[in-house]
Amino acid sequence: MTSEVEDTGSLEDVLRLLELLASGASTADVAAAPAPPTARDLALRVAAGREVHQRREAGLSALLETARALATENDPAQVLDAIVRRARALLGTDLAYLTLFDPEHHDTYMRATDGSVSAAFQSVRLALGAGLGGLVASTRKPYWTADYRADDRFRHTSEIDGAVGEEGIVAICGTPLIVGGTFVGVLFAANRSSRPFTREEVGLLGNLATLAAVTLVQTRALADAEDALRQLSGAHETVQQYAAGVEKAAAAHDRFASLVLEGGGVDDLTLALADLLGGWAVVVGEDGTMRSASPRAGTVPDGLAALPDLPDLDAGRLVEHDGVYALGIAAARERLGTLVVGDVGTLDDSDRRTVERAGVVTALVLLFERQAADARQSARNRVLTELVTARGPVEDRLELARGAGLDPDTAYCLLVVRGEPTASTRGLLLSAGSALDEGALVGSHEGDTVALVRGDDPDQLARTTAQRIGRRTVATVAGVGPLTGVEGVPAAHEEAVRTVAALVALGHRGRGAAATQLGFAGLIVGSAPDVESYVRRELGPVADYDAKRGTDLVATLAAFFEAGRSPLHAAGLLHVHVNTVGQRLERIGALLGPDWQEPERSLELQLALRLTRLLDHP
Repeated sequence: MTSEVEDTGSLEDVLRLLELLASGASTADVAAAPAPPTARDLALRVAAGREVHQRREAGLSALLETARALATENDPAQVLDAIVRRARALLGTDLAYLTLFDPEHHDTYMRATDGSVSAAFQSVRLALGAGLGGLVASTRKPYWTADYRADDRFRHTSEIDGAVGEEGIVAICGTPLIVGGTFVGVLFAANRSSRPFTREEVGLLGNLATLAAVTLVQTRALADAEDALRQLSGAHETVQQYAAGVEKAAAAHDRFASLVLEGGGVDDLTLALADLLGGWAVVVGEDGTMRSASPRAGTVPDGLAALPDLPDLDAGRLVEHDGVYALGIAAARERLGTLVVGDVGTLDDSDRRTVERAGVVTALVLLFERQAADARQSARNRVLTELVTARGPVEDRLELARGAGLDPDTAYCLLVVRGEPTASTRGLLLSAGSALDEGALVGSHEGDTVALVRGDDPDQLARTTAQRIGRRTVATVAGVGPLTGVEGVPAAHEEAVRTVAALVALGHRGRGAAATQLGFAGLIVGSAPDVESYVRRELGPVADYDAKRGTDLVATLAAFFEAGRSPLHAAGLLHVHVNTVGQRLERIGALLGPDWQEPERSLELQLALRLTRLLDHP
């Protein structure tokens, strides 16, 4: 009776937990609720995951609002002030500030602050490598600390420490402003009390810095152009035309920003750009595949794939090639893709600015999509690691596989994809994902790309995958299977790793195969060598001929190799005339093919003959 009461009480507690989760309760509320430990732990994981997702959504929404706000600013000074205000508001810090790079003095100087009260701090200059900001500037990487004065990672100077002390700063986070490979400055968020910065906050500040750097460079260029035009005397008509072009480009930017704020993606931006210019527009992804295309993109030339390799694309410049215009899409010094337009005639300055504005907004959207894709890929990597290393009970691993979209009750194969030593792990993952069916579970494990793919022919899957990936990069693929369930995944992974290493060692880079297709090498790397199948593949035609005709060509072949390939000595071993041996060898050649005496093939045949003896006389 007591047990029933306890079970009922546990069920009621679990139901209360579910009600809390459904109502959006915080992790603190969930932790305080009475419940069995296992149920509470699961509920806390769900609540924590939801809060992370909510924070990420809030951050992305704030960045989009920032992008729209910055798009309306034309004064570089106002842009800088808007940047630091947004940074302080987004991270909830006591102050935010921004330093700009001075190429003449090769240092950075304070340009904009929000929340600062110290005049000394507002006028400080940072030598490259000095202090946290100087280290960010010299390495072009973000750094953060919960207690700057006690952190010995940074080179402290009396001037910098004095200014920081007068401002009362304790915790600092700084991230570089970079656009088109050019270092612009450093964006900081700081607190006057100890505060650890989370990776999400560092990433949010980095995204804001990327957006700010692009907007600042464009605003500077626009301001410089406007100043130059105002200095031209007697060019009223030119000024009017330029102003109209600027207004046209600004209107295009507003249209792009509105599309994104309304939930639009890369496809919507491509369509809008094609509509504005009157031609076609295409976005080529970082892996070289077509990411998006407007309806008229059927007229895209065959040489489109070569456009991302044109010079100056990495510098963020619009490049023209045979009537086609291309612009590199980049963020934080990394290429995300290429924007290409055509059938637009000769682009004037306003149209060029329109394309450049489209590139900026597209880069922002692609950056957000990449972050979401990286999060999904990280989850797939964890699932693959759990399956490959056999962590946890079988029931839990089965549930993980099903949750990742893999049906363990249906036959599937395991592939290991190994790229060149200098190849990008991310690029190889993208290429493998594009080459395989949507239902494949693809992830990274110990430097290799691993995939679980529906099918029952590992050799065919490996060869097809290697060919498809080979259109973009060199990849060697090993296949093992078929498998069902999850218990065999660890052994299959070990065999695939050995097989892919054997393929590379045997000079078969860029090819795909199962261990069974590697000849005698497959017997070594395979987890369960199938000797009979190997012997059958090598000697099958000769053995079948003997069985049908009552001959003994297999013995003749063995004697021939044993006699050092001498027909005369083989005849002595067989006790027949040398002409008889010659006739039998001709028949063997007809059955095995003209290359049967070549070194590599004859080695396989001799090993198969020796294994035949072992099978006959174990």
